[in-house]
Amino acid sequence: MYPPPHSHPYAPAPPPLRRWWQHPALIITLLVIFPPAGIALAWTSLWKKSQKIVATVLSGLWFLLSLLLQDPPEEDTKADRPTATASPSPTPTPTPTPSETEEVPVMPSLVGGAYASAEPIVTANLGRAYAAYKDVDLPAEYGTWLVCFQRPDAGAPVTSAVPVVYLTEPGVPCPASPNTVLHKPTPKPTPPPAPKPRPTTQPPTVAPEPEPTQEAVEEDVYYANCAAVRAANAAPIREGDPGYSRRLDRDGDGVGCEN
Repeated sequence: MYPPPHSHPYAPAPPPLRRWWQHPALIITLLVIFPPAGIALAWTSLWKKSQKIVATVLSGLWFLLSLLLQDPPEEDTKADRPTATASPSPTPTPTPTPSETEEVPVMPSLVGGAYASAEPIVTANLGRAYAAYKDVDLPAEYGTWLVCFQRPDAGAPVTSAVPVVYLTEPGVPCPASPNTVLHKPTPKPTPPPAPKPRPTTQPPTVAPEPEPTQEAVEEDVYYANCAAVRAANAAPIREGDPGYSRRLDRDGDGVGCEN
């Protein structure tokens, strides 16, 4: 056979024809969308070997990365979950107040009655009884004496203060206020003036006045209030001291002008 005309015996061979599946655009698209198919077509393409290796490595890494980033399928655990049953909320029990559980005792009205009827509540609350007149002492038995004043007043809680009552003997009217003097002291008679001595050559001898006795001093001592007691440097004044009176002892404990 003879070579065709116009052909050179040393001319290069023509490049192989490229099929439609060897198109670069198709291969690159499959390398991104579906790497296994894209890699297979890349090795059948007319690319250089180095290009095929690079395409295979990049597409393989992209395929593995897409598999790792996929979220695991959610398991249906609703069937396994126990159904929560709403439990009824407990009804709060009202706490009783002290006024509902127990009654606070109050002070009854004792004025006008005999001390025998008032003695139980007075002694039960550590109270005390005094004579309404400061110059009158209570006898050993004074259950028939009448109550003139009380502390605290009627209706007040007994626990707020220690009960105190002031008594007077039956037949004796109550004073206007506690610690009033019943028997006013009788004024002492004024002694007549001594006769004038006759003039003599010698000066008359004047007899010294007798010193007042302790009883007279105690009777003459009188303090209008605690300020007078403190001014006389006699505070605190106790029962039996000169000038002591129930008017100066407000709490009735036998010691006046304590503060």
